[in-house]
Amino acid sequence: MAKSSKKSKEEEEIVDSGDDAWWWLVHKGITPSFFCIALFSLLVRVAVSLHPYSGAATPPKFGDFEAQRHWMEITLNLPLNEWYRNTTRNDLSYWGLDYPPLTAYQSYVHGLFIRFFSPESVALFTSRGHESYLGKLLMRWTVLSSDALVFFPAVFYFIVVYYSGRNQRGRMGGIAWHIAIILLNPCLILIDHGHFQYNCISLGLTLGAIAAILSDKDLLACVLYSLALNHKQMSAYFAPAFFSHLLGKCIRRRYPIFEVFKLGLVVSGTFLVVWWPYIHSVEAFFEVLSRLAPFERGIYEDYVANFWCTTSVLVKWKRLFPTHQLKVLSLGATVSTFLPSMIQQIWAPSKKGFLYGLLNSAFSFYLFSFQVHEKSILLPLLPASLLASEEPFLFTWMTIYALFSMFPLLHRDKLILPYLALSALFILLSLAPNRRQETRETNAFRSIVTTFFPFCSLILHVVYLSMNAPQRYPFLFEALIMLLCFSQFTFLTMYTNAQQWMLLKHSNLVEKEKKLL
Repeated sequence: MAKSSKKSKEEEEIVDSGDDAWWWLVHKGITPSFFCIALFSLLVRVAVSLHPYSGAATPPKFGDFEAQRHWMEITLNLPLNEWYRNTTRNDLSYWGLDYPPLTAYQSYVHGLFIRFFSPESVALFTSRGHESYLGKLLMRWTVLSSDALVFFPAVFYFIVVYYSGRNQRGRMGGIAWHIAIILLNPCLILIDHGHFQYNCISLGLTLGAIAAILSDKDLLACVLYSLALNHKQMSAYFAPAFFSHLLGKCIRRRYPIFEVFKLGLVVSGTFLVVWWPYIHSVEAFFEVLSRLAPFERGIYEDYVANFWCTTSVLVKWKRLFPTHQLKVLSLGATVSTFLPSMIQQIWAPSKKGFLYGLLNSAFSFYLFSFQVHEKSILLPLLPASLLASEEPFLFTWMTIYALFSMFPLLHRDKLILPYLALSALFILLSLAPNRRQETRETNAFRSIVTTFFPFCSLILHVVYLSMNAPQRYPFLFEALIMLLCFSQFTFLTMYTNAQQWMLLKHSNLVEKEKKLL
């Protein structure tokens, strides 16, 4: 008995010190739990992939599915210096590449895989709008494998880092719940495996970078985040949080200039490797760069729950201001919104503050930046899911309205059945016992939002599916959905900014207590 007691004490010390997090996770059964949840998550993704996708059987451009397939066609059949150039063989008006080079390389690798089994699916010119059963199956497999190879390992890495160094006795269910909440995010599953995209790659790289920072591997974080930026430029939504947190840490070290130089060197080196084929000339470099900033589309394109689109009901931004002025306005609004979060992290960098900073930064871009899409809500949702154990109810609330904000898009894609199924699955998960006691203020907020706002969203769901909009206002229902979701996102942004600054107050109290002791 004494020997057994001694062993438990040693195990507890290992858990508390975080010296051997990997051994602890295996010993406590977290690794088997992760793989069981991951397997179920993969099965859910497969089930969703059996439904239609963006642009299915709708010529002439066929939607996002065709865009991804076409990029494989282009990268396989044209020399690298023509991938971003408008030529007789590469009409940029037909789904021209508009993501950074890492997306192009990914398209090339996936194209090699598809060409091996179905060459006609990626043949130059003749494959436009190709929708054979085998071709669709192979395309779906590329997304599923990307998820399994990039996003899933990143989630595991984060869970290991986030929960190591803590005494987790009695909290195994809470950790499993957190894993499930991240892997079964209905928005990401519906967009990547229903609508059809590869957000799992850029988000997975970003998540790996976040986990690296939480484990104090800043150089690795710089590499991973630079790769995320080079896969999708929207990853810049997180840039203020990464920059401010790392700068705040560097300032507090013995040689701050040297620390900043090291990080800058790693970032520059990663960008140099990815962009190497396009830096041989200024013309080639700007050909790629010009494709990454679609200012010609206007400040907003579709109905999205951000500031510019919501307020356009009253203020006709596109008519009142030319594009160059709207760029300045959106830049000023975005910077003004994420600046307080940056200041807090430069002033008092902390790991929890970094997670809140990621959420606040991403929300700033979503609400105020130029040319935002419905799918961009996936970016603030990522750090929100990482904070789910801290803010379970507010994360659930955000996910429900993020999902609702994409409802018109998913309706067009004929994904209502998986939308309803995943919504129900997520609500069941969110009702599972959480391991954190919520505050009185959160409970008061819960009593309000669980009555009025759900009733409004339920009515809008029914109305959207059963009624036609008035001829004079054909997008009335979309505008109402947008307005409701925007109001929720605005509140959440104010709340999470306040929460981040409250961390500073808490850290000051801790410092005072240490001095008194």
